[in-house]
Amino acid sequence: MIHSYICRFSMRSAGTNLQFAKRCSDVSAFREILSKSHNVMVLTGAGISAESHVPTFRGSGGLWRDFSAQNLATPGAFRSDPGLVWEFYHYRREFVRTKQPNAGHFALAYAEKQYTECGRSFRVITQNIDGLHTKAGSHNVLEIHGNLYKTRCLECNDVRENRDSPICPALLGRGSPKVELQEYKPIPASQLPRCQNMVGEKPCGSLLRPHVVWFGENLDPDILSQVDEIMSNTDVCLVVGTSAVVYPAASFAPSLARRGVPVAEINIEVTPSTDSLQSVSYLNLFTMCICGFPGIILSTMFYIYV
Repeated sequence: MIHSYICRFSMRSAGTNLQFAKRCSDVSAFREILSKSHNVMVLTGAGISAESHVPTFRGSGGLWRDFSAQNLATPGAFRSDPGLVWEFYHYRREFVRTKQPNAGHFALAYAEKQYTECGRSFRVITQNIDGLHTKAGSHNVLEIHGNLYKTRCLECNDVRENRDSPICPALLGRGSPKVELQEYKPIPASQLPRCQNMVGEKPCGSLLRPHVVWFGENLDPDILSQVDEIMSNTDVCLVVGTSAVVYPAASFAPSLARRGVPVAEINIEVTPSTDSLQSVSYLNLFTMCICGFPGIILSTMFYIYV
């Protein structure tokens, strides 16, 4: 089955660029590089969770009550109607709660274990907020866009995990994507999740928000510092399940490729990331794009050969 997937390579040999297409049996060339690596970085996006049937809520097929994520995942939407935004995230929390990691998640968790036991580093940087990497057993995961099951206080900035179902009584039975606009009843802000962080002798009590990066927000500087530290030591990079069009994540792999770090992109189809990597491939000893299901490709890459 693996032979049905097409790989696009760009390699430099004796000063000459060679571009050709081969079948995925030639992924063994990249496995050879992986076997000699000491610091692997994996950047993942929504595509790796697609095989777990986790929706992205983008485009006409991914709407919630006629809203896309771009409509609700914004600071402005939360200021305007925090109850509606919390209903959206309550729905997502409950939906993702029923989902399980797939072969791709498990392959990366397995690879991390193998690398760690050999004294090597294997780090996952994910744009996903579903927590499925951790659920699969990965420990070295940097969630640059946050996590569905974490909250942040608007007042004291306290961040903590919260897996309560529902996260507050007012959200019980709420969040259905089928509710019509005329049937919608706003939830009073006083009934929404509140901060339990102790300030002096009593809880802060301020309104909580999902601890995720919304459209129009910048990544936490501390997160970016961690990314920089990981990238400074990376000697092999995988880009999995992401079109890498959202910055700053879109710059990670091309930046490594320019430095001569081998990069493999694994996606269901050619993406803008493919073009970005090909544009810098003349600087790189090895860049590769593999089109196929991430779960199958990653299982082949790691289970047998790590």
